[in-house]
Amino acid sequence: MKTKTNTVLEQHQELRTKCLVYTRVMGYHRPVESFNIGKKGEHKQRLHFKES
Repeated sequence: MKTKTNTVLEQHQELRTKCLVYTRVMGYHRPVESFNIGKKGEHKQRLHFKES
C-alpha cells in the first residue's frame, strides 16, 4: 500500500540526501547505522523526554 508520503518521496528521490543519526554511547558519539540489529532495536525503543 502506497501512502501519499511515499509517493512524494519517490518522486523527489534524486533531491534527497542521506541523514546520519548519531547517539551518545559510553561517552562518545556513534552513528546509529553502525549498530548491530539488537542495538538498533534498543535504540528504537528509547523514550524521548525534555528536561525542564
